[in-house]
Parts: sequence; structure tokens; C-alpha cells
Amino acid sequence: MSNPFSLEGKVALVTGANTGLGQGIAVALAEAGADIAVAGFVPPTETLAIIKKLGCKVVDINANLMTIEPVTRVVEETVAGLGRLDILINNAGMIRRQDSLEFSEKDWDDVMNVNIKAAFFMAQAAGRQFVKQGGGKIINIASMLSFQGGIRVPSYTASKSGIAGITRLLANEWAAKNINVNAIAPGYMSTDNTAQLRADEDRSAAILARIPAGRWGLPADLAGAAVFLASPASDYVNGAIIPVDGGWLAR
Repeated sequence: MSNPFSLEGKVALVTGANTGLGQGIAVALAEAGADIAVAGFVPPTETLAIIKKLGCKVVDINANLMTIEPVTRVVEETVAGLGRLDILINNAGMIRRQDSLEFSEKDWDDVMNVNIKAAFFMAQAAGRQFVKQGGGKIINIASMLSFQGGIRVPSYTASKSGIAGITRLLANEWAAKNINVNAIAPGYMSTDNTAQLRADEDRSAAILARIPAGRWGLPADLAGAAVFLASPASDYVNGAIIPVDGGWLAR
């Protein structure tokens, strides 16, 4: 294998790629040679422009993953537009912050619907396509709160703990089908989801004090892990959850 990290000839579907981590991963996969389908309800204008500039094919699929209704259509449109599907990045997600004593049912349901329910059924739809093709790669986006409890984000913690669980479950079921299911657990990243934390000087300082790397992560920091798990280099990696956290868990 001349370059086990090459994604030439592969097609990747990335959910929630309009900005932040999803955009960083989509661009990294394109730089490694993959054609890209992006799915979400916010137009990924900047992401599309970057991928096109890299010379890769790209398909934009409008889909609101607050429900699972569009899941099968997203996979079908990816295959129709790019000929196949080799890699799924389950990145679409959301977070709601409130004390647990005041947390609403809506904030529970909205987060769980996107972060875990849609992620599972997207994996199921991709898995069915992979079985037809003889294999594929699924990369779920977990979190530090797949390992820890956090504060004021009960539905997010529950959903990301669930992502860790279904990553292992699907790996157990599908490894023999040549389908690798793994996850990346980003640490504290400078994205829209953490804007409220970074704006709180005391909370931000407390977080930075615990990160051995001494900085918030950037979407580009996920590039290496994403390309590795999407590529033939990880063909014997199953059910792993790889932290990309600047050393947070080690502290």
C-alpha cells in the first residue's frame, strides 16, 4: 500500500459541515482526495467553495436532521450524485445549556433527536449501503462528555455518552462485514457550540488551566484523526473513541 492515508476514489458524507468541526473534517477529507457530500439545513456556502477549489466533486444535500425523515434520502442522493458512499461522518449536533433543575423537555428532545437518534439512523442507512458495496467507514463525533458528566448540559451529556455506546455496539455487529465504526472525541474546541463558555472569562480560564496544550482546539486539529479513521490505515481499528483534546483527559 503506497499511501495508506489516501482517500483517492472515495466518497465521504459529512453531516453539519457548514462551519466548525464539520467543515474542518470535510476539508481534510477532500485534501486527502475524497469527493464530498455535505448534508444539513444551513447552506454550507464556504465549505462548498473550499472543496471545489481543491478540485474535488461536492454535493450539497439539504436536510433537517431534527427528524430522521431525510436520513435515507441523504444516503440515496449521495450515491446518486457521486456514484457510491465509502465514509460517513456523523457530525451534526447541537447543545442546550441550563441548570438541570430547570431543564426543559424541548431542550432534552431537540438535542437527543439530532445528536443520537439521527446519528444512529444515519449510520444504519449508510451501513446498508456499505453492505451492498462490501464495506465502509463510519466516524461518529463524540465528546469529552462521552467520558465525563459536565455541568448544565444534561441532554448533551446523555447524547454523547450514547454516541460512545452505539459506536461500540455497531463495531461489534459490523466489523465482520468490513465496516469500521469508530469515533473522535474532540476536547474544548473554538466553535459556535463553545462561544458561551469562551465568553465567560472565569469559566474559560478554568478550562484552559486544565488543558496541557494550553489552548482551545481548532477544527483543523481533527484533520489527522479524521483522515486516519476514514482511510485504509485504520482497517483494523474497530470501536475506538479517539480523544483529540490537547491532553484534557490525561490531566
